[in-house]
Amino acid sequence: MNRHDLSGRRIVVTGGAGGIGLACAARLARDGAEVELWDLGGAALDAARGGLPGAVARAVDVTDAGAVDAAMAAARPRGVVHCAGILGPVVAATELDAADFRRLVEVNLTGSFVVARAAAAEMLRLPRDGRSGRIVLMGSIQGKEGMALGAAYSAAKAGVVALAKSMAKELAAEDICVNVVSPVAAETAMARQITAARRADILSRIPSGRFVELEEIASMVAWICSPEASFSTGAVFDLSGGRATY
Repeated sequence: MNRHDLSGRRIVVTGGAGGIGLACAARLARDGAEVELWDLGGAALDAARGGLPGAVARAVDVTDAGAVDAAMAAARPRGVVHCAGILGPVVAATELDAADFRRLVEVNLTGSFVVARAAAAEMLRLPRDGRSGRIVLMGSIQGKEGMALGAAYSAAKAGVVALAKSMAKELAAEDICVNVVSPVAAETAMARQITAARRADILSRIPSGRFVELEEIASMVAWICSPEASFSTGAVFDLSGGRATY
């Protein structure tokens, strides 16, 4: 793989204890970034930090605005990759409890807002010359086209796209780029929560005939975080194996 020069850039990765977040953190560290892992804490976060020499780990709940603001002020990053999220119940909208809907939106959409807002505030405190700020939010193909039995997840991820596009317009003149990466399913703990029938349905929708690899997502994220991606903002970068149609 190509190497992007991220030396000297501190990048916070939320959801960094595993899955997409950890894969992104490992790639960013390989490309020279100073990586800070955020997750809810526990053995998984400790193990992730142990596997990335030099990485910092913080126990942060992305729905806690005060905690996020304080952690972001301590980190003072030039890049943030927001991967923290939950799947929620896989049921028809008519059977979905309103409390479950609110919880999923709170984590996946409100959490994205809380993290992106705090990141932007800290980046605006950096010197304008060479600021080169990067905020990357993790979307989903479901946020672009919806999916049966996933109304809450799809709605939250659609909101992430609109959030990024709006913030990108506000921050473009400040040398801060805000983008979304929109993958299909990958082999993560979230994917292991679904039934075999659901998995087969999702796989049948991907023309390439497979799930996206974690390293493929991480490679895209590394480029977006690099100085080479200086004119891409408000964009949605699909990793869909041909599933995305717009």
